[in-house]
Amino acid sequence: MNEIDVRYLFRLTDDTGMFQHAVLGIPDPSEGYTTDDNARALMLAAALYERGGDPRYEDLMNRCLSFLLYAEKGRWFRNFMNYDRRFTEKRGSEDCFGRCIFALGYLASRPRLPESVRGCAEKLLLRTVPSCSSLSFPKGKAYALIGLSLWKNAAAWPQLESLRESLSDTYLQCRRESWRWFEDKITYCSAALPLAMLCAYDRDSPKWKIGTESLGFLSEIVFHDGMFVPVGCKGWMEAGKPPAVYDEQPVEACGMMLACLKAYNLTKDRVWWVRAKQCFFWYLGNNIAQAPLVDPETGGCFDGLTRRGLNRNEGAESIVCWLAAALLAEQNGWYAPGQVPEQP
Repeated sequence: MNEIDVRYLFRLTDDTGMFQHAVLGIPDPSEGYTTDDNARALMLAAALYERGGDPRYEDLMNRCLSFLLYAEKGRWFRNFMNYDRRFTEKRGSEDCFGRCIFALGYLASRPRLPESVRGCAEKLLLRTVPSCSSLSFPKGKAYALIGLSLWKNAAAWPQLESLRESLSDTYLQCRRESWRWFEDKITYCSAALPLAMLCAYDRDSPKWKIGTESLGFLSEIVFHDGMFVPVGCKGWMEAGKPPAVYDEQPVEACGMMLACLKAYNLTKDRVWWVRAKQCFFWYLGNNIAQAPLVDPETGGCFDGLTRRGLNRNEGAESIVCWLAAALLAEQNGWYAPGQVPEQP
């Protein structure tokens, strides 16, 4: 088995966790850490560990899970931490909380992981899941809903039911024929919303179609001529207006790839398979700049495409999303590390 290049994953991690930012390919301790990034890295480490049982990934899992344990306070999660291991806030965002539930639900659902890891994830879930009732924003609800759908624990059922009905109602209230979406604006990591619907409902439920309908609408916006073109973060997209082109961020490609693969696994419609593959090849140069995002010198991933070209900083979110996408591509036979993959 060829090894995926994880050099930069470990370069960006110390004995506390994963650094948030870097200057080019050099970690920047002055920017500290975030629980967001360590929750993402926790899922990646688990997936890498399952790939072959490498003890390096077990150690990384333990470190990131310890970070979440320390971040939890009052059944919620703090997010931003300085280099001196002091959190700069009393309470993190709803998105951060939701991502933590997502990561913990993922760990708790993986029987091949060490019992100590799964058991710790479950204990932290049991402590924090009641706080799902205080979520008010769709994205945080979506992340939490994905995690609870993965966990499949009776203790999570009341919160899961409440979250999925709340998101469904939000969609139905906002939906118009020309705007099949959950909010009046498409912003950061929007693919999480249809993904949550695809995870939460059985195909026999009429509301299951919310997932495919909203993902189809988002696809109409972000796929053009065989290329993934995510909505840019410098303006996003308001209903009735064109999407911002720049900046394009690596997290969008990974998120859309996950949603498309989920849709394909549920529907067997090949269009989702092709779109997922196009998301992966965004990292390798099938993008509007025709510029690969993966840095061969470091093994890292550039932070995005700007109007002036590549953003050559290589932060935590970027490397985790690239490696997660590479794992998914490998599992689906699109990518063998060290070889030139075939374009979609």
